[in-house]
Amino acid sequence: MAIDSQNPGTAQAQDTIAQKFYFAAWRWHFYAGIFVIPFLIILAVTGLMMMFITQFDGRDGEKIGVTIDGTALPVSQQAEVALNEMPGQVVEWIGPKAENLATVFRIKTEAGHRMVAVDPYAGQVIEVWDRRAGWYDLADNIHSTLLIGTTGDRILEIAAGLSLVLVFTGLYLWWPRGNTLAALVPNLKARGRGLWKSLHAVVGFWMSLLLIVFLISGLSWAGVWGGMIVQPWSSFPAEKWDDVPLSDEIHASMNHGHQNDVPWVLEQTPMPASGSDVGITGVPEGATVDIDALVELGTALGMAERFRVAYPGGEAAVWTLNRDSMSSDSTDPVNDRTVHVDQYTGKILADVRYADYSLMGKAMAVGIPLHMGLMGIWNFVLNLVFCLSVIFVCVSGVVMWVKRRPQKAGRLAAPPMPAELPLWKGAVLIGLFTAMAFPLVGLTLVAVLAFDLLILSNIPAMKRAMS
Repeated sequence: MAIDSQNPGTAQAQDTIAQKFYFAAWRWHFYAGIFVIPFLIILAVTGLMMMFITQFDGRDGEKIGVTIDGTALPVSQQAEVALNEMPGQVVEWIGPKAENLATVFRIKTEAGHRMVAVDPYAGQVIEVWDRRAGWYDLADNIHSTLLIGTTGDRILEIAAGLSLVLVFTGLYLWWPRGNTLAALVPNLKARGRGLWKSLHAVVGFWMSLLLIVFLISGLSWAGVWGGMIVQPWSSFPAEKWDDVPLSDEIHASMNHGHQNDVPWVLEQTPMPASGSDVGITGVPEGATVDIDALVELGTALGMAERFRVAYPGGEAAVWTLNRDSMSSDSTDPVNDRTVHVDQYTGKILADVRYADYSLMGKAMAVGIPLHMGLMGIWNFVLNLVFCLSVIFVCVSGVVMWVKRRPQKAGRLAAPPMPAELPLWKGAVLIGLFTAMAFPLVGLTLVAVLAFDLLILSNIPAMKRAMS
């Protein structure tokens, strides 16, 4: 500071550099917002829909109540009741979370998968519905693909990546430059655009960390960065299964529709195969290897709360016992567990727990149920406030733009581009790193930068329209 006081030119130069960076960050924040805001609102609204449906109605019939009357029928008899109502092939048994709740079976029919809720005491079917055809699934399909398949997945991946740009540039613009308290608490005495700006900045700051977590976990689900880059090197290595014969199928083959039925870290891991003598004792030797024995095994293994049993789907397939917080089976990801059992010998071929996951696998095991609001009522309330905050920040950003935008028609009113930007080489390196880490986002940033520098800046009419 002493040097600057003796050389006012140095302080003035630093102020000029800081101002140029501020305007550059503001410009990129503005451009990212133009693209991102509609998608963030869509993601927040559909996320709210899914959380409320899960909390109050359930995704797979786990909220259907029954009257406790005597002893529950064996699961095999409950399955027969379900098949009598809906002929087909039983694919999965979904255990009740409590004694006063229905048992649910997923049955594969020629018309698709059907869910059948059975009263385990009365031996009666309570309800039948199409799986993956309800309001939850509509919201989930919009949330993941915008109802346009792979194209929608790629668009949302770009939007999530640019949302990170939005967050980081927003934090730079928010960073206290004097009054720290004003950056943490909104100035409710302000009026007009000043009040909106204060609310936008403060609410945006407080939700920024959680938004980054949600964006990273969402990107890990996306097709390019998640499916082609992160998930393959984060997957559980099948080699840990000690020479267990492997199937040509991977765990993702157990998924049905957009909603995943197996842990993220296992999706690209090969399934073990039945038909050998390997494994450790699961179903007692000499006992029949059927659904009753598998449910009893799951209980003996301590699969508390709710767990599921997937039936073998072929001659080499296995029974799979699964308790996954992502599927709302429990509220504690540390208790996640997947067990594969040979359909002929009843031996346990693989037993994968949270402790066996890679670092990224553990992060996703926690991040996904947190993202979905499945870790208890506190998580639901947190996500509710967060989604409403996202919507508010998006709307307030639009309001600030409307209030700042000149009345003259045909002008976008983007923040001005600085004439010169110091340390631009560092920005290029950051851009190259982003392109390698997030390919779709990197390509988008390059395209926008080229448009901004090569086209927009050199065509007077467009420059006036964007100014």
